[in-house]
Amino acid sequence: MFLLQLTNGLTLGSIYALIAVGYTMVYGVLGLINFAHGEVYMLGAFIAYHLVTVCDVSFFAAFGIALIVCSAFGIFLEYFAYRPLRDKRRLVALISAIGMSIFLQNLALIIWGAQQKGFPAEKLPAFFSSMALTIGDININYLQVFIFALCVLLMLALNYIIMRTQTGMAMRAIAQDAKAAALMGINLNRVISFTFATGSFLGAVAGVLVGVYYNAIWPTMGYMAGIKAFAAAVLGGIGSVPGAILGGMILGIAEAFGAGYISSAYRDGIAYAIMILVIIFKPAGLLGKTEGDSR
Repeated sequence: MFLLQLTNGLTLGSIYALIAVGYTMVYGVLGLINFAHGEVYMLGAFIAYHLVTVCDVSFFAAFGIALIVCSAFGIFLEYFAYRPLRDKRRLVALISAIGMSIFLQNLALIIWGAQQKGFPAEKLPAFFSSMALTIGDININYLQVFIFALCVLLMLALNYIIMRTQTGMAMRAIAQDAKAAALMGINLNRVISFTFATGSFLGAVAGVLVGVYYNAIWPTMGYMAGIKAFAAAVLGGIGSVPGAILGGMILGIAEAFGAGYISSAYRDGIAYAIMILVIIFKPAGLLGKTEGDSR
């Protein structure tokens, strides 16, 4: 039982980490919580589903197209919903984010309907259902290995971009002091658009993986996933990419063990409970720093 729940927790935690990184990147650069991020996650799952079922595109091709479309949508979202409000009070931008979230949910309802959908088994790669490893009575399939390995690779790639590239250096500079970064010649609009595109890319990856793993997608799926990923970002320290990854893993493992040893009915409540406890006892998060706001 322990190994089974640990495997489920690592798989789920990897997905939460991908979504949480999108939240924390945008917050680190803009000081804004992008509450429409969960809907980008949902959009990625539905685009891949539509391409696979309606357009008869292979799974991996549909996966790639969904990531490109969602990255472009992230740029569009920043340009039209957030950039005009960048100099306004943060409450205004927050209302815009919530409005975009509701709009995207209803758009998905109109296009794909309210009924829950799933990827047809015959459209998915055959190796997903094959057993990769057996430990006692625990079977780990290749889909779980694929999800975990892909998430680790993406996190390593993101770390390289942030720490080793000029764009990553610009992102870190803006996170510290946007005005000083602009005075030093950094193009704020371009870097912020890149941040939204990257966060949306990771969110779309998570959406497709969840759709395949649970074989279920629906228009409001981004709401709960977004809340849990936000809890993971707060747990790790909002604005800290390593913190978002750590928070996602902790939340996924906690949720899996809570569902396995207590009851699956409480799995959603665990995310809220963890977020509340962290806010009470360590508001800055596990890896976050308490700093003054220079913006």
